[in-house]
Amino acid sequence: MSSGFVLAIFGPTASGKSAVAEELASRFPAQLISADSMQVYRGLPILTDQPAAPTRLVGVWDLQHEASVAEYQRLAHATIDDVLAAGKTPIVVGGTGLYLRAALSALELPPAPAPGQRERLQRLYDSVGAGRAHELLSERDPAAAAFVHPNDRRRVVRALELTEAGRSLRPEADRLWSGETRHPTVVVGLDVPREQLARRIEARTEAMFEAGVEDEVKRALAGPISATAQKAMGLEDVATLPRDEAIEALNLRTRRYAAYQRKWMRRIPSLVSVAADRPPGEVADDILEVVSSRQRLPARRGRAADA
Repeated sequence: MSSGFVLAIFGPTASGKSAVAEELASRFPAQLISADSMQVYRGLPILTDQPAAPTRLVGVWDLQHEASVAEYQRLAHATIDDVLAAGKTPIVVGGTGLYLRAALSALELPPAPAPGQRERLQRLYDSVGAGRAHELLSERDPAAAAFVHPNDRRRVVRALELTEAGRSLRPEADRLWSGETRHPTVVVGLDVPREQLARRIEARTEAMFEAGVEDEVKRALAGPISATAQKAMGLEDVATLPRDEAIEALNLRTRRYAAYQRKWMRRIPSLVSVAADRPPGEVADDILEVVSSRQRLPARRGRAADA
């Protein structure tokens, strides 16, 4: 394990992660790295709320690319190591909990399924039924079967994929959510009161439409687009609904996703919660106090150093 230090910023959508991370990067030598499952795509910068500041692993794949956590993890590990080798601090900014943990974790994830493998196993599940598919999983991997409900089609299929690769769903889940990281790491979670977060979400949605998200989505859907890219939140709503209805639907989806992200925050080992209902500079000050007390970061510079 390297002696380098990694700072990770996590929080629900619209909690101000990008602004806080940019403020931190202005205080000491650092490089921002995205851990967002949709920001990895080119072609939807407005819909996926891609940051304006230079951020690694943003827009690295075409929309037709079928993304996987394992492929992202390889890129993230290499990027973090490159930043550390350059003498800078990686600031990993995540809205997707699984991507954040994959970037930080020492666990090597299995590769994506072979072409056609997932579809074949999905057809198997549908043809034999949930009970029999789960029995097959029990025969091949009892530990994973005990962990997955028979009616959870997605996870049963994924567990069967892993058995064909000589891997198991359950051990990987356990290790991924352990505190083990590749480098010394502090993970900070941004906490914003629910009502204030809802107002921020609504303001951001309005800004997306003012910035031209409808034309962006139309252009994206005019060409080839992968199944994973099609999961971009709000893509179908913006493409198919009148503007007012699309705004309402996107606000609802985003609020639900924010609630889901809050649950992820509770699962991240050793996460330090910081109140983020304040200007980004004040939030950054608190984060610097947390990490500086552990003597991880270089001396502050700029505004904080002059205070």
